[in-house]
Amino acid sequence: MSGTYRNGAFRAGGTLLGLGLGLFLATVAAAAGGGGAGGISAEKITDFTWRTVNFLVFAAILIKLVAKPAKGFFAKRSQDIAQTLEDLEAKKISALEALKEAEARLALVDAEREKIIQQYQAEGEIEKAKIVEKAEMVAARIKDMAALTIQQETKKAAQDLKQEVVDLATQLAEDLIKAKVTHTDQQQLVEEYLKKVVKAH
Repeated sequence: MSGTYRNGAFRAGGTLLGLGLGLFLATVAAAAGGGGAGGISAEKITDFTWRTVNFLVFAAILIKLVAKPAKGFFAKRSQDIAQTLEDLEAKKISALEALKEAEARLALVDAEREKIIQQYQAEGEIEKAKIVEKAEMVAARIKDMAALTIQQETKKAAQDLKQEVVDLATQLAEDLIKAKVTHTDQQQLVEEYLKKVVKAH
């Protein structure tokens, strides 16, 4: 960019010099063509010439003075833009790396989460099996206790029945002996005894 500006400054300086020289030659030609009383005097031509030279010198100095700071400004500006582009590219690369790292960490988190879920599911199945096993053991124990209770109650009831039968038979025998009943009375007593047994159970 600075080279383009420098070339433009040289072209502008050359154009000014060309215009000044052309203007000077035109003035000389006009003075030479006028010749007589209506022409331009030599003093005016000299004055104009010095003015033109002064202008050209001033223009050349001005261009030179302006060209150097402008060259530095545009060079600095070019460097700043290049540095900015480099910084932006570096930030872009850094952002892409950070994005990749974040995606990698996210993948690890997902994998760890899945692992934890599977672990809890496995532990849940184990606990479920333990609970079912304990429930079955308790149910079996209750069933055994109920069977034992029924067996004991049945045994006790049978013993009570036997004792009652013995008691009733003894009572009947005593009644028969005491009353000296006839055969018909004995049959009636036996029937009453059997009725009492059936009624009791």
